Amino acid sequence: MAPRFDYFVVFAEMRTGSNLLESNLNSFDSLHCHGEAFNPHFIGYPNKTEILGVTQTMREDDPAHLIHTIKTEADRMGGFRFFHDHDPRALDIALADPRCAKIILTRNPAESYVSWKIAQETGQWKLTNVKRRRGAKATFDAVEFDAHITRLQEFQMLLLNTLQRTGQTAFYIAYEDLNDLEVINGLARFLGTQEVLEELDSSLKIQNPQALEDKVANFDEMVTALAGLDRFNLTRTPNFEPRRGAAVPSHIVAHKAPLCYMPIRSGPESEVQNWLAALDDVAPEGLRTRMNQKMLRQWMRQHPGHRCFTVLRHPIARAHSAFCRRILNRGPDCLTEIRRTLRNFHKLPIPGPGPDETWDRRAHHTAFVAFLEFLKANLRGQTSVRIDANWASHISVLQGMAQFTLPDLILREDEMLQGLGALAKQVGYPGAPPVPEAATDEPFALADIYDAEIEALGADIYQRDYIMFGFDRWR
Repeated sequence: MAPRFDYFVVFAEMRTGSNLLESNLNSFDSLHCHGEAFNPHFIGYPNKTEILGVTQTMREDDPAHLIHTIKTEADRMGGFRFFHDHDPRALDIALADPRCAKIILTRNPAESYVSWKIAQETGQWKLTNVKRRRGAKATFDAVEFDAHITRLQEFQMLLLNTLQRTGQTAFYIAYEDLNDLEVINGLARFLGTQEVLEELDSSLKIQNPQALEDKVANFDEMVTALAGLDRFNLTRTPNFEPRRGAAVPSHIVAHKAPLCYMPIRSGPESEVQNWLAALDDVAPEGLRTRMNQKMLRQWMRQHPGHRCFTVLRHPIARAHSAFCRRILNRGPDCLTEIRRTLRNFHKLPIPGPGPDETWDRRAHHTAFVAFLEFLKANLRGQTSVRIDANWASHISVLQGMAQFTLPDLILREDEMLQGLGALAKQVGYPGAPPVPEAATDEPFALADIYDAEIEALGADIYQRDYIMFGFDRWR
């Protein structure tokens, strides 16, 4: 049977035991770990100048060449250790490659942080002789630790999400497992070798075996600071929305002005589009849209000093606009298939042909509340209906935009008059025309039906938007 992997990478961080793990891996004749092969400051180890004939300069010019060299090493499987701040080009190659075995080494972040602080104090990063151990105590810094743990979590989430999306798995190993012979032999089997170790390498020694209390000078301060951490993320606002794309074809650029509008569906789209057209005295049809990413990049290069912007509408007003234009009223803007499903399966109380003269405020209120109840389930992943861009949360839409570029300016709808005028002035258009008033929703405006029930539902559904963007009650 052909081997499953061609090479391996150990994803770790400083002071997680990666040196010990490497030493154990190198105890197998069929495995060879080449240290921190992609550390930006050295190649492999601080005192090395090359790996398998590849120098640091050669690696900088072409990281893929070093990976290929390690992958094709004769008679044994090669690999390397990789930390979050190593060459991202190598990460892109190895992480996406199913022929690369992934080993993920973890350690209690408080332990690794304290070990790192002590190593900084002593200058001792490895210990092979206990008699030469240098002692010191760490001083805990809450701000520094918060940055430390944030970096670790972000890197771990990147690894996890990429492995999920590419259908790969990894061998997870904890710091406490590094002296477990059976675990190390199990790792070797994962890598595809039939070798079995009888004992582990004992050359490296644990540098600071004491309890944390004995290693931290301000331990009480550390306990107080860590007590404030939400270990189980209890305050997190749940989010079940799928990740969205950048939606570049919906972006609109001005006829001449160096402005790019990044619309959020069911926001003040037509009003901003008309304002953008009026800047250069052209019809809205004269604006450029439906571009792909390459075309928009070309536009950006041709318009130095350009500004990209978007406008947020209050979540409840946006949901009502989506309800009226996309669901309630039949017409070219209607999401016909979703409308049919909402009526037939979710029992949304709206008439098949659309509202007529018998449709009153009470009916409108009842139907909109039912639509909000649907959105509550829909945005929490409890329905089979897609989360449409017309009612996806602002935060998820903006995260999608960020895959291409971030808007320079994010305005609230009630700030458009001053905000867009100031933006136009920045790009050489003083005295810009006022923004047209938003059209009133039909057959009833939100103001006609708004009450505490609608506010409570909207604030619950769009809790993340309320928190992240500071939205208050609609009125």
